[in-house]
Amino acid sequence: MNQKKLSPWTWIPSLYFAQGLPYVVVTTTTVIMFKRLGMPNTDIALYTSGLYFPWVIKPLWSPLVDLFKTKRWWIVVMQLLIGAGLGGIAVSIDGPEPLRYCLAFMWLLAFSSATHDIASDGFYMLALNEKQQAYFVGIRNTFYRLAIIAGQGVLVMIAGVLEKHYLARTEATVAIPQAWSVTFYFLTAIFGLLFVYHHFLLPRPARDRGAIAETPKTPGQVAGEFIETFKTFFLKKHVCVALAFILLYRLAESQLVKISSPFLLDSPSAGGLGLSTSEIGFIYGGIGALALTLGGIAGGVVMARNGLKRWLWWMTAAMNLPNIVYLYLAIAQPSDIVLISGCVIVEQLGYGFGFTSLTYFMMLFSSGKYQTAHYALCTGFMALGMMLPGMISGWIEEQIGYQYFFVWIMLCTLPSFFATYLILRKQVVGN
Repeated sequence: MNQKKLSPWTWIPSLYFAQGLPYVVVTTTTVIMFKRLGMPNTDIALYTSGLYFPWVIKPLWSPLVDLFKTKRWWIVVMQLLIGAGLGGIAVSIDGPEPLRYCLAFMWLLAFSSATHDIASDGFYMLALNEKQQAYFVGIRNTFYRLAIIAGQGVLVMIAGVLEKHYLARTEATVAIPQAWSVTFYFLTAIFGLLFVYHHFLLPRPARDRGAIAETPKTPGQVAGEFIETFKTFFLKKHVCVALAFILLYRLAESQLVKISSPFLLDSPSAGGLGLSTSEIGFIYGGIGALALTLGGIAGGVVMARNGLKRWLWWMTAAMNLPNIVYLYLAIAQPSDIVLISGCVIVEQLGYGFGFTSLTYFMMLFSSGKYQTAHYALCTGFMALGMMLPGMISGWIEEQIGYQYFFVWIMLCTLPSFFATYLILRKQVVGN
């Protein structure tokens, strides 16, 4: 096959689906799994938010991805390791000391996935021109988010069906671990297919060459270039304002994402809605996926036509204001699945549209020399903004309850609007 004729549609959807899938497993799907295994919200939020750490520190080794081998090589190798990590989780869930061994494989999965992110984002910028990057940013975000929907939606539905199947045969302490173990075996098979697909069909851009391969360097030169990547990033104009925007834009979501599923699962007497595992999977994996797809595509289209600057306020509002649906659900505690689903549609549509702006902003801010490493630095700070608030979100909820927690979430949207104001005032966004 002539690699030069491969359309971006051939690999962008599958690559970003593969990028999002392990991320959602270690940070979101495990929230639902640990809840079903009986872990309290405080521990769930702490352990799963801690798994963001590899994404926070990935800039420390991102220059190595720029310097050694090709981005394509890193993508394929990391996908192989991710598959191994998923298989390890599948074996551990139904074995002795499942929490200890599951967390060990989740850390392997997290580090491999973080490295995969560095390589795939760099590959995206090398394989496409600037206009294509702007056009496909909505597409890549959509399929990335579809992977998240698959992880917390479709896979959860499968686990829910398996839970019912095994519960009909044995007690819950045995049935639920078995159900989730089979679910992870299924996930391992899916990622194995993605690995094979990309091994053969990922293009080979002429620009995708390690810096050392292009110009052989001594160890001292390599170290100097490593340091230079960080130095040039922090010397960028308005870097402090840009970092404030990256850290604060998802402040509300970083906490909401850890508590929304436990809220839907908990009984009404505990302040939740009492949904089943399968119902949550259906809501997020079905109609939620459609709403997110439409929002993500719309975000990419409007930015390609009019630029980020014109749409940033609207995208910030779309990202944050729909979170109020969870406050309504906590107060009303409806049992109508259609009404609950409608609220999720509103939140997912807004998220898909609004998150596009953050991704494109980081791409624009990272442009220039060392763009792969600089983009990794941006995403590392974004992960830090998700990790720290997320770690304490479970404790906050258990102290004040679901209703007041979602009031707190709405208050946490205010810093996002302030950060957007700073970005526009300092004219960090150029178009």
